[in-house]
Amino acid sequence: MNIVLIGYRGTGKTVVGELLSMQLEMPCIGMDAQIVKKSGMSIPEIVEKLGWTGFRDIESEVARELAGLDNIIIDTGGGVIERPENIESLKINSRIFWLRASVDAIVSRIQEGTQRPALTDGKTFTEEVAEVLERRIPKYKSAAQFEIDTDPLTPEQVTERIIRIWRKD
Repeated sequence: MNIVLIGYRGTGKTVVGELLSMQLEMPCIGMDAQIVKKSGMSIPEIVEKLGWTGFRDIESEVARELAGLDNIIIDTGGGVIERPENIESLKINSRIFWLRASVDAIVSRIQEGTQRPALTDGKTFTEEVAEVLERRIPKYKSAAQFEIDTDPLTPEQVTERIIRIWRKD
């Protein structure tokens, strides 16, 4: 059984995945890193050369591959929920945790990051986060078996909650 972390960028998936990995002694695999490795390009290069559709195609391949593994933690990209087949693949052998955060928290956590190309044109960074998050929230909610609000919690506290749920479930 796997642990899958979903949520928008800046909700703590990577840090929590690493903490879970150490505490549960399970490998944590970042989907974005797997996409980069599989394509031989950075994410901005993939989007520039193949567009977001090409990126999502590779992401879907990686989701299927990771779903076939067992006893791992999967740190997904924020848009993994854009394609229902990704969640269908991941749900087969996983518990899916949605790490959610407010627009303000997300913006404060990731505004300096330049690893990802813009998802919308002509918007401020905050407007983009708000718009994309609003569209994705129903998809996250539908995909997740468990939901954790990361705004008031440290990554360690989020990790503790996931471990409690994981051991009970």
